[in-house]
Amino acid sequence: MIIIPAIDLKAGRCVRLVQGEKNRETVYSHTPAAVARKWQAAGAEIIHVVDLDGAFTGKPHNLDAVAAILEAVSIPVELGGGLRTDTDVDAVIELGIARAIIGTKAIDSPDWIGSLCKRHPGKIAAGIDARNGIVAVEGWVEDSGVKATDLAGKMAALGVCAIIFTDIARDGMLTGPNLTATQSLAASVSVPVIASGGVTSLDDIRHLRDIGISAAIIGKALYTGAIDLAQAIRLAKSEE
Repeated sequence: MIIIPAIDLKAGRCVRLVQGEKNRETVYSHTPAAVARKWQAAGAEIIHVVDLDGAFTGKPHNLDAVAAILEAVSIPVELGGGLRTDTDVDAVIELGIARAIIGTKAIDSPDWIGSLCKRHPGKIAAGIDARNGIVAVEGWVEDSGVKATDLAGKMAALGVCAIIFTDIARDGMLTGPNLTATQSLAASVSVPVIASGGVTSLDDIRHLRDIGISAAIIGKALYTGAIDLAQAIRLAKSEE
């Protein structure tokens, strides 16, 4: 299993939100590129970046910070948040993003996702963020009424390279991932499922690894020191 450290961008800073609520933020760094270098030095193989302002407004807002991160590291960087047009997706891929993560538009415009996958094969992932098994959109503000497992199946059929699944109730809470929901979603599709939200301890990593999850995104636990990234990477690749 691959461990993917997260960098959430808001107004050019590296922050973490609690359950995606924009008024419940903690600023961890004013230089996200330095954070990216730190994670690469600890052994990260890929970095997960979220443009929070983009997620809330529907258009990328932190591309200067994203460009600085890309310049600072030599490992792949994936990006989500506000990618809802051809122009914006093309721009971030041209900037050097290895994988563009589409969230809200996956619900609204599945045909568009299919066209993106054909134009950028292997570079389009679906971000599925759920609350009580139902997909939430518009920066987690609105419930879509669509079941996460149903959307996952549709996205896999359209050709996404991966599905990033976040259980909103666990995000930023340091209470552990929703193993049941994550395993259920992973069992419903053939594409890799990346777990996000609530990973708090080495035991969480072990549990996700043992149920066959291909990768896990870790955010707050790295910033608080609850998990050491290098140690987490070693565990994820071992059988202990």
